[in-house]
Amino acid sequence: MTRQAYMEELDKLYAEVIRMGTVIEESLDDVENALYKMDRKLAEKIIKADDVVDKMEHDVERSCIDMIAKQQPVATDLRRVTSIMRIISDLERIADHCSDISEYIIMLSEEKEIPMPEYVPEMIECTKKMIRETVDAFVSDDKEEAEKVIAADDEVDDYFVSIRDEMAIAMKHNPERIKQYIDYLMIIKYLERMADHSTNIAGWITFIVTGELDNLK
Repeated sequence: MTRQAYMEELDKLYAEVIRMGTVIEESLDDVENALYKMDRKLAEKIIKADDVVDKMEHDVERSCIDMIAKQQPVATDLRRVTSIMRIISDLERIADHCSDISEYIIMLSEEKEIPMPEYVPEMIECTKKMIRETVDAFVSDDKEEAEKVIAADDEVDDYFVSIRDEMAIAMKHNPERIKQYIDYLMIIKYLERMADHSTNIAGWITFIVTGELDNLK
């Protein structure tokens, strides 16, 4: 494989990772709408869409393995290809969590409605922003943007703690609604995990740019 052919293959890989990120951003938008409206049909659509991301991950991973076998990249090139393999794994996990949240939305839609816990919308928006900025940082190899994503994880963690504590109090005062509160607790846990995966991706982006492992968990 010539250098030019290799770069063309790498460009294709980048395009597929970006497409994967775009699909996940759309899924998270759908999750947000399904949660606000308790829309069972939309939640079921999100669950089915997870298979699309699974296939994308498989295809990109296979392409990475083929490039390593045929080109035997070294230094920065090897760092880039192996990092892409880790990045798509984290993206796939984010898509899984969109599906996980959708399952809880379906369960909530079957129960008596309770007010959405305070700060859930803010937590969703913060998580969405992290994922969007992670994809942007990947496109531009932007170390500073990636580090901003890593720093934003603390904000999502703070929202998680605040919402969790609020729901613990609500459960004491409304024991007949404990199941709904537990469902919301699972939802915010999956949001918190999405933010963690975004942080992981940002760490791999800084590794691509600098070769340093400091930001990797």
